Amino acid sequence: MFFASYSELSAVTQSNHPADDRDPSSASIDPGESSPESVGEAPYPAPAYAWYVVAVLMVIYVFNFMDRMILNLLVTPIKRDLEISDTQMSYLMGFSFALFYTLFGFPMGRLADRVNRKSLIGAGLLVWTMMTAGCGLAKQYWHFLCLRVGVGVGEATLGPSAYSIIADYFPKEKRGRALSLYSYGIFLGAGLAVLIGGTVTEWAAKRGPISMPIVGTVFPWQIVFLIVGVAGIPPLVLLLTIREPERRGARYSTDDQGQKVVERLPYKVVLAYLGKNRMTVLCHHIGFSWLAFSSYGVGAWAPAFMERTHGWGAGRIGVCFGSHVIFVGGLGILLGGWLTDSLLRRGHSDSTMRVGLIASILWIPFGLTYPLVANEWLCWALMAASYFFVTFPIGSAAAAIMNIVPNAMRGQATALYFFAVNLIGLGIGPSAVAWCTDYVFRDESLIGYSIIIVGVGAHAAAIVAFALGLKPYRESVARLEEWEREHVGIETSQ
Repeated sequence: MFFASYSELSAVTQSNHPADDRDPSSASIDPGESSPESVGEAPYPAPAYAWYVVAVLMVIYVFNFMDRMILNLLVTPIKRDLEISDTQMSYLMGFSFALFYTLFGFPMGRLADRVNRKSLIGAGLLVWTMMTAGCGLAKQYWHFLCLRVGVGVGEATLGPSAYSIIADYFPKEKRGRALSLYSYGIFLGAGLAVLIGGTVTEWAAKRGPISMPIVGTVFPWQIVFLIVGVAGIPPLVLLLTIREPERRGARYSTDDQGQKVVERLPYKVVLAYLGKNRMTVLCHHIGFSWLAFSSYGVGAWAPAFMERTHGWGAGRIGVCFGSHVIFVGGLGILLGGWLTDSLLRRGHSDSTMRVGLIASILWIPFGLTYPLVANEWLCWALMAASYFFVTFPIGSAAAAIMNIVPNAMRGQATALYFFAVNLIGLGIGPSAVAWCTDYVFRDESLIGYSIIIVGVGAHAAAIVAFALGLKPYRESVARLEEWEREHVGIETSQ
């Protein structure tokens, strides 16, 4: 079904509406609703307010990613107190979260294309903060594993909804920067996780286990989860200050109660459209999944590498890693977004894929060398440089999806992308490094070589995927413009 042809898409929709061969998507209106009646084409909101919305969503993403990544700095104490291996630890860091995060992304993406996206984000935020705090109460490995599943389910609401909201606030030539600023929440969240985690861990470690009312005895690392989980509640207030935007390029209808509702496209229509763009989707998802495979795999074990190879403690790791994640990561993603929009304005409709290709190539010399150098500060500097190119294409990856699918498919297309990039990247990346360390080298001190194998191999594969995807992506951009002209009535691409 995924590879259904575009002719099948037309046949499906035209058979339902023979009187209107321009309107394949109108086959999706639920029984009892009238035919689609309008296309959202109001002027874009004031730039200041649009950027404020991005800032609010970025703050929420900060806590989303902080809850997700706080685990990476706490490897040693969690392994010790729960008596688990590197491989078991990697399942907590990646697979348990990523599997349910990606699977629940599909229904959440479907909802994001239909319901109030702001409310969907709020519900998810409440769930994932409670589950993160719950990790601070886990007494056994399986308790921890189940709570990490809960974090993944809650966080699955954010990505499809946030991408769709931002795309409705900005025209295509500004989405690279807007989505890059939103995605900067990844690095603020990860950086704060390291800074807060390192500081609190050192403080709590000096005090030892603490006895709390009702809860009983908690380890220092558990206090970190409790603090980070509770801190996620205030962003709910910020969420109330933004408006749900009009869905641009979407068709509306009126239900039996006279309420204006957004049309819902059948899965058959969505899958057929993606099938027509299958080469673009495959190259995009494979390329960025390999980058995520490297990023999550290498990033998850970088603190442990500095601890095992160079003897760094939690405090130094917190300050140094937190700094380069926040500042170097921020510089990389913002410049990547700027380059994406700049290339697009110069006529390169494949700019989002080009930026991915550039970043894949330039990462290799730094990622290959930093695990091999003996000087700890040179190692850290080279690692920071490699991190710059890890962050460079992230906003571009998001903008690439928004620029090739109709509005009514954005949430679902985002969910498919998240399924690939997180299941492969987050789900397998951390475990790939652990497998190399545990089963190939059989020596924790050789983790640097595991990092090289995973990182360089993944970037080489990404280069091939992006190079093959440039031409198909240009064709997909043109195909969306044709869709909007023929089936929604938009004369110029949004």
